[in-house]
Amino acid sequence: MGNWWKEGVVYQVYPRSFYDSNGDGIGDLKGIIQKLDYLKELGVDIIWLNPIYKSPNADNGYDISDYYDIMDEFGTMEDFENLLDEAHKRGIKIIMDLVVNHSSDEHIWFIESRKSKDNPYRDYYIWRKGRGENAPNNWTSFFSGSAWEYDENTDEYYLHLFAVKQPDLNWENENLRKEVYKMMKWWLDKGIDGFRMDVINFISKVDGLPDDEDNKGLVGFKYYANGPRVHEYLQEMNREVLSKYDIMTVGETPGVTPEIGRLYVDNDRNELNMIFQFELMDIDSGKGGKWDVVPWKLTDFKRIMYKWYEGLKEKGWNSVYLNNHDQPRLVSRFGNDKEYRVESAKLLATFIHTWQGTPYIYQGEEIGMTNVAFDSIDDYRDIETINWYNEMLEKGLTPKEILEPIYKKGRDNARTPMQWDDTENAGFTKGIPWIKVNPNYKEINVKKALEDKNSVFYYYKKLIELRKKYPVIVYGDINLLFEDDEKIFAYTRSFEGQNILVLMNFSKDEVEIEIPKKLIESKMEILIGNYEVKDCLQDKVIFKPYEARVYKY
Repeated sequence: MGNWWKEGVVYQVYPRSFYDSNGDGIGDLKGIIQKLDYLKELGVDIIWLNPIYKSPNADNGYDISDYYDIMDEFGTMEDFENLLDEAHKRGIKIIMDLVVNHSSDEHIWFIESRKSKDNPYRDYYIWRKGRGENAPNNWTSFFSGSAWEYDENTDEYYLHLFAVKQPDLNWENENLRKEVYKMMKWWLDKGIDGFRMDVINFISKVDGLPDDEDNKGLVGFKYYANGPRVHEYLQEMNREVLSKYDIMTVGETPGVTPEIGRLYVDNDRNELNMIFQFELMDIDSGKGGKWDVVPWKLTDFKRIMYKWYEGLKEKGWNSVYLNNHDQPRLVSRFGNDKEYRVESAKLLATFIHTWQGTPYIYQGEEIGMTNVAFDSIDDYRDIETINWYNEMLEKGLTPKEILEPIYKKGRDNARTPMQWDDTENAGFTKGIPWIKVNPNYKEINVKKALEDKNSVFYYYKKLIELRKKYPVIVYGDINLLFEDDEKIFAYTRSFEGQNILVLMNFSKDEVEIEIPKKLIESKMEILIGNYEVKDCLQDKVIFKPYEARVYKY
């Protein structure tokens, strides 16, 4: 089985917002097919598709009502098969989202499950008696409120860690697990190249589902994140399904440390290829959680990334990303989306593509798309954002106070339509888009990027080419320089006689860098930089705001 998933570059497509081929305001599969040549030009090897299965869309497709069918708005199974063929023709692989911690309440399993306590599907979900007038325990949902919903029909509650319409599946039930594996094989036999597994480390809950006495943060989290049987289930999944195909697997695993993370990806344990860790994504979250936005420090950024590199090296593999469909835009969060948008977008790309691990590009990142700030909550579509907004209104906050953190951390920042050109709706649709386009699309769009040889797009393209040319960029060991510096992020990478030096100024100030003597004495060749560089490397170098350079030596 190949290591193509280590050497490849992944491009994440959020289908609803990518490209609309039929004018209904919603991106679709035919739209993705029409843009495959654009992705080929960028140079990516793998597309990760957010969920395209049949769904009532309570949580934008993460509530699946039929795992064997395609969401009406996105097209048909024939469209999907065409997409798979056309991608494969261009040497691009496709991985699908696998959402099996929960289903939709409109899935036939749940429709049956709620009919009666002795229904054969009853045990496919997690049902419990209430405590008098109260829920079975004090756990809270990711989307606000209790994680339990009362069902009058059988006088019991079902567990939903996410929306009310997303009941949790009961992995203790062997028949359920067999159904999941059967479905996975069905897609793999169709020719897909792997899975990104949604909150896969939540599938095992602690016996007895106890109250969470600590009551800090998300109540109940410690009783289902990395639960008691999760590794047993993943090893079974690997035995029954994953090991039989040459595929890529990446697990979304909130609440893991490198020690726990290693259990999921250790080659000897036969579970997953890699995971997404969220420690970096929590770097600007205060004590109050996600919406309590605090400033982040570069020293923490470096410490987190290096800790994960050290924690998984030789045993497993890292994924490297700075944004996705659930996170704000990287240039708005970690860069400077005003005066230095282009420079800082290139700087962040330099980091993603020269660190060890598989790089993930989220759609629009390669043209430097930014966060959005809609004037009214009415323009937002994300269930998490809307629920939290209403909860804060009830607590007496003003709309202005609530919108501020939403501008910084809301999931819709990533979900505004892809900006293709400067025509109406950024060329995304001829209809009315399901969510408004970011008003800066006239400035920031693909057409403009392709016409400008110094654009963020071509910088990404070159980084991807370098990664294919130099194995050191994929496999090299990392050695950090200037660890305590709050402005400079620098490291060397070494592999089989190849060496690179990465220097990045994560600030809007000019900074002098003193290059270690032994590096100066090497013959340095610049591979890429986001400013014009005329001279060879001296012992002292002035770095411009958000400047990045990569040298080979």
